[in-house]
Amino acid sequence: MDKFEIIVPTIFGLEAFVSREIRNLGYEITHVEDGRVTFLGDLEAVTRANIWIRCGERVLIKTAEFEALTFDELFEKTKAVNWSDWLGEKCAFPVTGFCLKSQLASMRDCQAIIKKAIVDSLSLKYSIAYFEETGPVYQIRFSIMKDRVTLMIDTSGEGLHKRGYRAISNAAPLKETIAASMVFLSHWKYEYPLADPMCGSGTIPIEAAMIKRNIAPGSTRKFMSEDFLQYCGTPIWKRCRQEAEDLKRDVPLEIIASDIDANTIEIAKQNAVIAGVGNAVIPKVCDVKDFSSDLEYGTIICNPPYGERLGDEKIVRELYAQMGASFKKLDKWSYYILTSNEDFESCFKKKADKKRKLYNGMIKCNIYQYFAKRPPKINNTLPSKR
Repeated sequence: MDKFEIIVPTIFGLEAFVSREIRNLGYEITHVEDGRVTFLGDLEAVTRANIWIRCGERVLIKTAEFEALTFDELFEKTKAVNWSDWLGEKCAFPVTGFCLKSQLASMRDCQAIIKKAIVDSLSLKYSIAYFEETGPVYQIRFSIMKDRVTLMIDTSGEGLHKRGYRAISNAAPLKETIAASMVFLSHWKYEYPLADPMCGSGTIPIEAAMIKRNIAPGSTRKFMSEDFLQYCGTPIWKRCRQEAEDLKRDVPLEIIASDIDANTIEIAKQNAVIAGVGNAVIPKVCDVKDFSSDLEYGTIICNPPYGERLGDEKIVRELYAQMGASFKKLDKWSYYILTSNEDFESCFKKKADKKRKLYNGMIKCNIYQYFAKRPPKINNTLPSKR
């Protein structure tokens, strides 16, 4: 099959990380905009993107893009798409999507019209009026933004953040995609320790270990497109999973996962084992105010409570002050802290060297970045990723 456009939706603020991941896989990016990255690829590219991308939300095949100001336009332009290139006679094709800042504002009406247009298009191709939809599922997704319609086929199913290792989580778990992006942002050197003093269910330590050991985040989970007719009789999925297995690397890691709650630490331990990095994550029951290390250099990455999500404002402000006092003792450590609290720096008692904005769900957050002196280079060659 020829190349086609593939869209990877992202959390706002993570577009650069996803772009870098796609380029590292060897593919050509055609467009980057808020909340999505588009690149050219084929079925193998779809497969490898699903298996390897850590910071994106899902992998979508773009089938059409056009302007529509009326329901008639939406129907006719959707019907004109060659849906039979993807959908067989028995395929199921549910439709979902959203409308934003557009003349066509009713998601339900657009959903029904797109569904009917696809049915009419396939009816002309296959000369049948009724579709059983008992075969493979092709989830159709649409976005209508500022009157621009994008029609897509979801190849992932569950979002890419569903790695499969977090069977149990705490009350407000950090999304795996954000955790991975924080590790990338930190430029953490695996020769030195990494710590998360409020690790919760262990997402940041686990993502860090998977990155440094080059464990593909989607290597063990199931994707919707594995059942697509286009893959039938091909070895693509098997070959790409074997590639992921061959590219794992065994490097020594010291990742400290600590939390004040013993039950939470047990959850983090279990999740690390499921993720295949149990021997890289050191669990520890410890209050953040007591967090310390005898090691001279290191990196802290954490996602403390924000106040609006867990606990009240006073408790959170006190927590930030305790963090500031503890981290101050680690004067040669760098730290990266995610929070939506605009008063964080004043509570922490230190202004960040740099801030990076992103959205955790619908919550506007900043990653506060504190840079220490670069540690000395250790003469230890890391095995090649590719």
